[in-house]
Amino acid sequence: MPVAPNLVERAHDIADTVLFPSALAVDRTGHVPDSHWETLADAGLYGIAAPADAGGPGLDLPHIIEILEALAGGCLATAFTWVQHHGMLAALAASDNHALRDEVVPGAISGQIRGGVAYAGAVPVPPRMRAQQVCGGWRLSGHAPFVSGWGIIDVIQISAGDVETGDIVAGLVNAEVQPGITTVIAQPLFVADASQTVALEVDGLFIPDDRVVSRVSRADFMANQNFGSRLNATLPLGLVGRCARLLEDSGEPAAAGALRGAADAVRARLDAGLCDASTLLRARADGCELATRAAAALVAARGGSSLLRSDSAQLLARSALFTLVAASRPELKRSLVDQISNSGR
Repeated sequence: MPVAPNLVERAHDIADTVLFPSALAVDRTGHVPDSHWETLADAGLYGIAAPADAGGPGLDLPHIIEILEALAGGCLATAFTWVQHHGMLAALAASDNHALRDEVVPGAISGQIRGGVAYAGAVPVPPRMRAQQVCGGWRLSGHAPFVSGWGIIDVIQISAGDVETGDIVAGLVNAEVQPGITTVIAQPLFVADASQTVALEVDGLFIPDDRVVSRVSRADFMANQNFGSRLNATLPLGLVGRCARLLEDSGEPAAAGALRGAADAVRARLDAGLCDASTLLRARADGCELATRAAAALVAARGGSSLLRSDSAQLLARSALFTLVAASRPELKRSLVDQISNSGR
């Protein structure tokens, strides 16, 4: 079997036989079993964002999207933590820092090195995370909200705004307490708490030049965020797919078919918006709203049993709410508030 269909098939199988059956336990305990990460690594799913010339499978975007949606429909906490590895991997694979790329990318593809990202501090203007160039590298200071995978991942790609030029500098640091990371604050979440999400306070964190992944203009940085935003949009659509399957199992095939058709339409608009941030964010909003409706339909179909913590419907409903704010942007927030309240219509 060719590589891409093989990886897609593995992802669906892992979602159905490993992730979804244990999702309630992951939610209850707030812990993703190490075996989940090992299973994903053994299946070759840590390297899906790497191009062939970097040693990856060289998947096209539709196959990557299908894999991400499948895993999101298995266990949100696992998928949300794992998906951020691919943002780091894609950036490293494209880095001009060849020595760093050659050092880290092979381990990242195999899953021996697990990565995460801290982009959010660089997005606002002025940035929450600031970088100042010094002899031999950069010093970072500021706040990185909602960094997922603390205690799970090995490295973080952290982005900051250059105080002199406004460029965005991204560097790779070990995911551990170290000089310059002054405070690590646990962020208890009402769902996906097993993602082990924290906020980081940084004061004088030194990133040497040989650990810098990239330095780009703010305009290029924001344009590149479209790719990440497209990947994050797989979370709600993955939940829609799982809700549709469970609705079918509950004797509601028409509802399941309607949700799948709506998801196909959103997916097409997301792909069309890859070069247009506004279009992409509007489609993301529609995907998030669709996930909440799909979960609500499942809760209604299941009836009273869906109120029990032992029922997957309530977990999917909370997971759908998570997608309303995860990796959000002000434009996405505005669109969702308007759509859900009908105030924008």
